[in-house]
Order: sequence, then C-alpha cells, then structure tokens
Amino acid sequence: MTEQQKKQLVGAAALLVSALILFPLLLDGSGYRERHLQERIPEAPELPDRVDIEPVESIPERESEPAAPREPAVVSVPVPELADAVDAQKPQINAHQDTPVLDEQQVPVAWTLQLASFKDEANARSLRSELVDAGYKVYIRHGPDLVRVFVGPDLQRSRLEALQARLKSDYALDGMIVRFTTQ
Repeated sequence: MTEQQKKQLVGAAALLVSALILFPLLLDGSGYRERHLQERIPEAPELPDRVDIEPVESIPERESEPAAPREPAVVSVPVPELADAVDAQKPQINAHQDTPVLDEQQVPVAWTLQLASFKDEANARSLRSELVDAGYKVYIRHGPDLVRVFVGPDLQRSRLEALQARLKSDYALDGMIVRFTTQ
C-alpha cells in the first residue's frame, strides 16, 4: 500500500467516525419537538341561557284624561363671577393680526410650544401625564439624544404666547414657541 492510499483510508475512516457521531445528534428529532407550541387558547366561555321575551302591545292613550304636564327644561344661567373668571382665562385674540397663513407649499403655518427636553424618557412621560391631567394637548418627540415635550399645535401664535405665560406661572416652565412640523 502506498503512502497516498494510507492517507485516503485514514481520511475516509475519520469522516465515517465523525458522521457516525454527528448524524445521531442532528437527526434525533429534538429540533422538531422544539417547534411544537403549547396551546394557549382558553376554553370557550359558557353561553348564557336563552331568554324568550314576548312583545308587549302598546297601550293606547285615553283621550278623556289630560296629559300630565311636562317638567320645565333646565336652563343654566351663568354666574357673573364664574363667567368673568372663565373670560379672564381665555386669551384675547385679534383675528385681523393673527390670522393663519399658508407657507410656500400652501400648507397652513402652525406653531407649537416646546416645554422641556429630557435625556430620560421617564421624566418626559411624567411631565406629559401631569399636563394631560391638567387638560393640555401634549405630545412627545424622540430626538437622537433627547426626548422633547410639546404643547399644541395651534394655528394662532398669540394663543400659544398666552399659554406659554400661563404654563410659566403655573408650572415654572419657560418653553419656546417653534414651527410645528409632522416630522
């Protein structure tokens, strides 16, 4: 036997031994068992008992009896002190000076009030929930490294300026008015 044939026989024997070791590991079916998923569907709920309802015939009204008088409608009358307080909270807007305008792409120019920027998203969510509970329209935008909290948008910048002053006095948040974009 030549040296070349001996190397070929040793190589064939090594392949045969490795095949005998690896094939049972690969073909034991354990991968197939992993694909079996347990059913997580709950059993169907019990249906309620069937109830037969018989229609009720309408009872004609007697013409001899006069109809009962209806109760008067409730009318709310504004209390002057409350009306003044509500009017004081509304920002005064001059419609001629603060009319919405269109930009060069014929899109209405809208404004929003950026209140704060946070590195921690939990802080931004906390501020958002506090302001939403107070009745403000609040949203969050994620930047590359900061999470920003906004109030708005609004087409009239003067409303946001009044809102900015109110938030500064109520929450000590300065904020800045920026152009609203959808991105």
